[in-house]
Amino acid sequence: MPPSWKDSLSQRLNLLNDNNRIDSPRVCLVGVGSDLRGDDSAGLMVARALQADKRFAGVPQLLVLEGGPAPENHTGKLRVFKPELIIFIDAAQMDEPPGTIQWIPLESIDGMSASSHSLPLSMLARFITLEVGCDVAVLGIQSAQNAFDAELSSPVQAAVDEIHAEIRHLFLD
Repeated sequence: MPPSWKDSLSQRLNLLNDNNRIDSPRVCLVGVGSDLRGDDSAGLMVARALQADKRFAGVPQLLVLEGGPAPENHTGKLRVFKPELIIFIDAAQMDEPPGTIQWIPLESIDGMSASSHSLPLSMLARFITLEVGCDVAVLGIQSAQNAFDAELSSPVQAAVDEIHAEIRHLFLD
């Protein structure tokens, strides 16, 4: 059984932190999606929850961005921040129960449609890896519905809350 997304994230951060360094690794979380399509806003809701949590204001090694449907518009901010890891958080069709959270290998999204995004995340990740020189990962949340003008479903809201709690645990505890 593969490690949980939480264990994988913790291990990834520990690897970045293992180089006898004084400072913590710089990490950027980018919420991706559209407010207009129900659970497609899951990544945005994670970003907004983190931005609203005032405890993160004093964490200089963490940058949280609302990428919306065009996260490529934030590459300038990424260059300035110089992260070692960028995590895109997005609703995804993974054939899992709604609200399931999983890492999505970049190679598995190569052929996927960009859905509400203006540029497929696989292309953006390759560009960022070359341009910014950092690791890029995608954390997917299985959506229940993407109906126009629908609310976030309760399983996806629970996933948003779970990600917020884990980021809080990793960066503030």
